[in-house]
Amino acid sequence: MVVGDASLDIDTLVIGAGPGGYVAAIRAAQLGQSVLIVDKAHVGGVCLNVGCIPSKALISAAHQYESAKHGDAFGITAENVKVDFSKTQEFKNSVVKKLTGGVSGLLKGNKVQVFEGEAMFINQNEARVFNEHESPRYRFKNCIIATGSRPIELKPFPFGGRILSSTEALSLPELPSSLIVIGGGYIGAELGQMYSKFGTKVTIIEGADTVLPGFDKDMTQLVAKNMKNTGIEIITNAKAESAEQTDKDVTVKYSVNGETKEVTADYLLVTVGRRPNTDGELGLDLIGIELDERGLVKVDHQGRTNIPHIFAIGDIVAGPALAHKASYEGKVAAEAIAGLPSVVDYKCIPAVAFTDPECATVGYTEQQAKDKGYKVKSSKFPYAANGRALSLNNADGFVKLISDEETELVLGCQVVGIEASNLIAELGLAIEMGATLEDIALTIHAHPTLGEIVAETADLALGHPIHIMAPRR
Repeated sequence: MVVGDASLDIDTLVIGAGPGGYVAAIRAAQLGQSVLIVDKAHVGGVCLNVGCIPSKALISAAHQYESAKHGDAFGITAENVKVDFSKTQEFKNSVVKKLTGGVSGLLKGNKVQVFEGEAMFINQNEARVFNEHESPRYRFKNCIIATGSRPIELKPFPFGGRILSSTEALSLPELPSSLIVIGGGYIGAELGQMYSKFGTKVTIIEGADTVLPGFDKDMTQLVAKNMKNTGIEIITNAKAESAEQTDKDVTVKYSVNGETKEVTADYLLVTVGRRPNTDGELGLDLIGIELDERGLVKVDHQGRTNIPHIFAIGDIVAGPALAHKASYEGKVAAEAIAGLPSVVDYKCIPAVAFTDPECATVGYTEQQAKDKGYKVKSSKFPYAANGRALSLNNADGFVKLISDEETELVLGCQVVGIEASNLIAELGLAIEMGATLEDIALTIHAHPTLGEIVAETADLALGHPIHIMAPRR
């Protein structure tokens, strides 16, 4: 239902209430625009409801279970540690409910009208929004399209029954005894490790030569090592070909080096990427919105499409399908509508995989910096030389700083290890501010913390590390 007594005229129509759309709507309202946001599902989109948040809740629960079972190093022994997965799912659902309820409250507090239903363009200035009960027609001055993406469904592996997308994999009523994962990217790796920690026998089939393709190989090797130590079977350079399911299990045929093999498990999870939601009944073709060959909306540096008053953000435009990217673009688009000089700058958008250990990267990798023509200095400091990491009994990992050898400007950073997802924020700020190695090294970091590793890496790059020996020149 529409909240409040809205007229049929609106300043800004936002289509999609995920982390891009709801942020755009709130920012637009803050800037004085009358805003209507439309979504056929619940506010929060994929991220809050069936993506980022529920997956991290389950991953956290898996870490807790593993810690309870393996406290020997601390002198702690627990017996008869069990998982009540229905309660684990209740915890996950409670987290989702709190956050989506919070977003609804924020929209209401900012006087954003909310319509639960679908939108369809009638022309470049009008759209009909509809559900089972009503179908009002709105005229808008500006529009922000934020319809997100959905899991790619492969023809040999149609979703249904025992073949799951990430959505179904997050809502299983009980722990499977075995699971096959096709696709070892960050979603497959995260969910595969989560279920493995709960005791599921996991097999990952990946077409590339490593899990987490796209991340630094020094990082992915640590993740792969940890996966194997917990019993995950990783099959790389493999091509999944077909699947047959019964009411009890599913069998996948795949090939490696021309040899056909098969594996059977309770369920098959397919995580081979996501497809932009630019097809369907929205009517982008009707009003002439230009798409590229991948179905992504073409936009400029403010998110503006070829129709000047219509913007597009998030997973339906080029770039990584990340919630924080969508939120960032949503702010830029709302501010552009308000006449502010906001533009997107993607050099500081971090990427994080909540694997074990966590992987995080921001800015350039070493190779990317070289490709840009920099004379690159790469410096790597190990977690094992950090007191806090040792006291946590979690000393696998490193921080790698990429800098310009001539100016000492920080160009990029890769972190693998516990709390990498939090450590990367400091490095993103450093790159955004144009910080040098010395700026980081001269910043006093509290002791004993993992953050000290960042400063130690800068000291190493400057040639005077304290807690490891300087490499011979």
